[in-house]
Amino acid sequence: MASYRGHLMFSSVLGSAYGATGSWFLNLDWGPAMLGAGVATLGGLLPDLDSDSGVPVRELFGLAATIIPLLLLHRLRLLGFSVEQTIVLVALIYLFIRYGVANVFKRYTVHRGMFHSIPGMLIAGLGVYLVYNTSDEVVRWFVAGGVMLGFLSHLVLDELCSVDFMGAKIRLNKFAGSALKFWSPSAVATFFAYLLLFGLGAALWLHYAPPDDPFGPIFVRKLR
Repeated sequence: MASYRGHLMFSSVLGSAYGATGSWFLNLDWGPAMLGAGVATLGGLLPDLDSDSGVPVRELFGLAATIIPLLLLHRLRLLGFSVEQTIVLVALIYLFIRYGVANVFKRYTVHRGMFHSIPGMLIAGLGVYLVYNTSDEVVRWFVAGGVMLGFLSHLVLDELCSVDFMGAKIRLNKFAGSALKFWSPSAVATFFAYLLLFGLGAALWLHYAPPDDPFGPIFVRKLR
């Protein structure tokens, strides 16, 4: 299994290449390009949120608690909150993620559980897409895709590190097959992961619902 530093180095290089690709091929401004590079780098570390290691987890939750409120800023202003109200809400969101969500992860998740999986990657990507509100759909998908690319790189790197290619015979260690998975040994964890994924997918469908669709609530369309 790759180390925290190894994942950070790999996702940093991948994030830089991703940002350069967005700038070169999609003609993105330096802001969205660097944002995509940054979230791709962070995405390469996200699967370790369920890690048993103390320092990396604290750093990751600190980063997530800082970045997510920033991505929500535009959406909060669209909802009509004043500057002072927005600052208070951003602070509350930070505290909720930094201490509330972090404690839930620490108590109820296991290392290489359902968050360390393909559904976990989709949950992270869809979550970022729905949180980050911008009128430019290309930029929105670029940022969400960066998170998923970084997340996937973590899973692939862990899977490669579980294979011993030395010698004439390929051998697998005890972690083989535990990264690129679609379910876990825990039926409850698998159920809730897919329930969350279904909920995010439904929110994405509502986002693209036509104006005359009776199942597309007005308040959802206003948040676009």
